[in-house]
Amino acid sequence: MGVRLLLVGTISICVVPGTDCAQAQTAPRDSEVLPAIEVVAPATAAKPARSRGAPQAAPRNLRRVFVYPTAPTTTASSGMDVDKVPASINAVGAGQIARTGSLNIADALQQQVPGIIISDTTGNPFQPDIQFRGFVASPVAGTPQGLAVYQNGVRVNEAFGDTVNWDLIPTAAIRSVTVVTNNPAFGLNALGGAVNVLMKNGFNYQGAEINTMGGSFGRIQSSAQWGKQIDNFSVYGALEGARDNGHRNFSESAIRRFYGDVGYRTDSSEFHLNMGVASNNFGAAAAVPVELLQNYWGATYTTPQTTANRVAYANLTGKVEVTPTWTIDGSARVRAFQQKTVDGNPTATQPCLADSTLLCFNEETAPGAPANGLNGVQLANPFPDTAVLGQIDRTSTRSVTTGATLQATNTDQLFGHNNQFMIGTSIDSSVTRFGATAELGTIGPNYVVSGSGIFLGPSGIPISIGPVSLRATNRYTGLYALDTFDVTDAFSITGGGRFNHASVVLQDQIGTDLNGNHTFSRFNPTIGGTYKITPELTAYAGYSEANRAPTPLELACADPARPCIIGAFLIADPPLKQVISRTVEAGFRGTKELNIGTLGWKVGAFRATNADDILAIPSPLQGFGYFQNVGRTRRQGIEAQVNLTSKTLQLYASYALVDARFLDALELNSHSPFADPFSETIQVLPGNRIPAIPRNRVKFGIDYSVTDAFKVGGDALFVGSQYFVGDESNQAARLPGYSVFNLHASYQINKTFQIYGRVDNILDNRYATYGTFFDTGDVPNFANGGAQFTDARSVSPARPRAFYAGLKATF
Repeated sequence: MGVRLLLVGTISICVVPGTDCAQAQTAPRDSEVLPAIEVVAPATAAKPARSRGAPQAAPRNLRRVFVYPTAPTTTASSGMDVDKVPASINAVGAGQIARTGSLNIADALQQQVPGIIISDTTGNPFQPDIQFRGFVASPVAGTPQGLAVYQNGVRVNEAFGDTVNWDLIPTAAIRSVTVVTNNPAFGLNALGGAVNVLMKNGFNYQGAEINTMGGSFGRIQSSAQWGKQIDNFSVYGALEGARDNGHRNFSESAIRRFYGDVGYRTDSSEFHLNMGVASNNFGAAAAVPVELLQNYWGATYTTPQTTANRVAYANLTGKVEVTPTWTIDGSARVRAFQQKTVDGNPTATQPCLADSTLLCFNEETAPGAPANGLNGVQLANPFPDTAVLGQIDRTSTRSVTTGATLQATNTDQLFGHNNQFMIGTSIDSSVTRFGATAELGTIGPNYVVSGSGIFLGPSGIPISIGPVSLRATNRYTGLYALDTFDVTDAFSITGGGRFNHASVVLQDQIGTDLNGNHTFSRFNPTIGGTYKITPELTAYAGYSEANRAPTPLELACADPARPCIIGAFLIADPPLKQVISRTVEAGFRGTKELNIGTLGWKVGAFRATNADDILAIPSPLQGFGYFQNVGRTRRQGIEAQVNLTSKTLQLYASYALVDARFLDALELNSHSPFADPFSETIQVLPGNRIPAIPRNRVKFGIDYSVTDAFKVGGDALFVGSQYFVGDESNQAARLPGYSVFNLHASYQINKTFQIYGRVDNILDNRYATYGTFFDTGDVPNFANGGAQFTDARSVSPARPRAFYAGLKATF
């Protein structure tokens, strides 16, 4: 079987006259965003027609097969025919991303993938949590990450905490995004699956586009992209920028990012050098007490809360078809990431009860414990008696990651049957330097913390705070193999697995408390199969395992007796166990040509059981916490989607049910109003639902061409209720569900210019996507005359109704 790369197609066709199109496999609608390969089918048994003169070559049966990624590489040679994938198919293309009018890929994923929702934990739209089937890829340090994310074959889960900064991925440059499940080849963190982002290049994008949009809350954004192929060479570049004042106080954003690619290819090889830089600044308003939101929807609670992200990366990829049936893929990359955060918080430092001229730390539980300065001497109290004390926590994270991947793919027949075999290896090495400081200050009536220039040194018994300087080294290696064998023309089986080895070394740069050396290894198998019941209907089923090694952040903060400020101040702690996930899924998918267009659909069920799952557990001391293995958890549910595509109408609808539960009994610290007043703990029973995971998600969208130039559309999202974080015992009232309706329209003025507009949250619903609890006694309710807060609920309010308009020029 010979394989050659082709450009992306929109439909499955027979490319040689005389081919039996009825036998060609029909591609689902998602195939329009997937790479295509040209397959040379085995020669037919029919005798060739006789003719005089030179012998005629027998015609070849060719068809285009759309492939789904089976490993984190950038070429179609490592993909699999979508009809042979023993898992759910979830793909989003550049057109679907452009439909959102957003510079955030999360918006398109939420619209198009049934199991995905966005949680606005940070309070900033450019830093979302993406949750898929109850597993999260989040930019928030301390969030247990459950999804592996790749950009052009490079793992972009940051080294120190496996966080994912979605703001660093230039949206205009994205060619396609696939959410891959049931596949351990994607390595560490793929507990719930992997998000695989492929970028554009000059071979698959030619021309130029400038797109500018502005609107509510001071939003102005612009993107430009250009691609060109010159003989065997190609070049592509994309530049994006945005400013947004945010709908809440102190939530401004500034986005600046660039992506470029230079490529070269021949009939049997292809090479690319792609690179990118980004420099982004955010005001992250985070959750706010509901009592403040009752007065003002844009309220904030303890600021500043700012994040500055910087990244620069380069990635060299290559593919060589060594023989008609052997293809070698490889890549080498380097990535430098820097993050600085400033976070204003309440403080455990207060005037000592015995001597108010001195400062003590955590007086309520450890009376007389001194609050020390950087020199180790107890601090004098310079603040007036009426001052409300707070602190500004600052962190700095600098990581440099290098890595390489090598993979071989073979398509020789096995025992006379079609077969695809893939084997590969990857290595990634990261060095991170992490630092943190805490500056004392005062909290004003607007909840802004003003620094005093006084910095805390090691303080507290046994809780400790103080400057941190840590060097962490991660080395992740993997060896994987997958094989897909066609038992019959309709029945295919896939099997394989990946061996992961993770080494994490911690080196304290101030003392020795944080020193540690941890290793984790595991082989994760997968097995599955597909059966094409009819040309329009495919059944699939599969089983796989995946593992997640604890991150340096988690390993350095895992002792309940010595909690840390999550993501800031680390303590040497006992080691954690790695998380093991076992997933089974099955379902049906198909397409059918109707008089009104092409109908595509899928329905499936899944169950993922985690052993030794890791959660971030709050300490009784507000702002502190630790990481802990919490036994077994389970996420299970169903997903269904239908879409209709025609020349004038595009329609989609989906439903996902995600049931996430604890399977073992636990006792956890919590700020829940239902916590035991003495121990400040809650009792979690087997069967309790995991907080922050809504059970039901319904999505709907439509686009209609009124004329060839004028198009209108809209989409709707319905998300069910969820338990507050901290209510793992399921005793408090749930965070209410919500519904959002958006409208958009565009008009093509001429071949070059298009104007467009959109209205988000057209009904101006006031809702929250995330909720937790806080200590009501930490800071007064200044909006209520300085009285104590009475409601422990704290939520992240969503953006109100917003209007946007833009102009796009295509050349």
